[in-house]
Amino acid sequence: MAFMITGCSFHDTFWFMTHPGSYMGSAYNGQLQTPNSVVVCRSKQCAAAKLSMSREYIYNSLLHLFDNNNHKTALVCAANPGSHTCTESFVTMPITVGITPAYAYIDSVKITDVSVGKGNTQLGLILNYNVTYNGQTPDCTPAKSLMYVKNVNNIILEDSGYTCKMTTIGQTTIKTLFAIDYIDLDFGFIGGYYSIGFSGPAYGGGSGYMLLRLPKDAYPLSPELTQPKSAGNQVSSLLKGTAVTETITEEEVSTNQGVQIFPLHK
Repeated sequence: MAFMITGCSFHDTFWFMTHPGSYMGSAYNGQLQTPNSVVVCRSKQCAAAKLSMSREYIYNSLLHLFDNNNHKTALVCAANPGSHTCTESFVTMPITVGITPAYAYIDSVKITDVSVGKGNTQLGLILNYNVTYNGQTPDCTPAKSLMYVKNVNNIILEDSGYTCKMTTIGQTTIKTLFAIDYIDLDFGFIGGYYSIGFSGPAYGGGSGYMLLRLPKDAYPLSPELTQPKSAGNQVSSLLKGTAVTETITEEEVSTNQGVQIFPLHK
């Protein structure tokens, strides 16, 4: 019998076949540091958002920032939470692939869709993370993500988990949670504390502080947007009068796919 082995050794594949179900790793239960306040930079000046900005202003600013960067790739880096400068050109976390210890890396994410959620508190994002491990790049599905702007001090980006083919047998689910504490509208930077968990044939995860560096800034900022008649309108339908696309619902993002990561109260 011939075997096509990618992402694991022959021993790993034999182990999976002779120990059915035993390769499913437990969920990563990392701790996420939650920010006390959110700093927003605009016109080359930075200040705590709660001092002079409304939730609506922050929501609309993020809406424009992501719309300006739709179909573009943002760089991801581990960063210093005080200086908001990159310390590495990626984020990394220890995982186990089958029975083999490894390190996973994420160095970029491509934004492929932006939509407006209900209540002008949510942004729907389709994100394609560039995941690698031990020099390999697995095939991954896009992450259906929601960014919640509940108030000026509570901005969260999360998804229900996307899958990657990291072993010959089975799919690994990866879940991301990102608590934002820094938004630079001038340079297109978003910083915050993250936790990323792997569950399935590859399992593990890690947490820390990272920056998303989008190629374009948030300008020009338009007047405050009105609530759409039906939630889920594509951003461009509000800003440019184009068509409506499929929305990402909160139920989709809240669906647990077996990855348990520090649940936060929205």
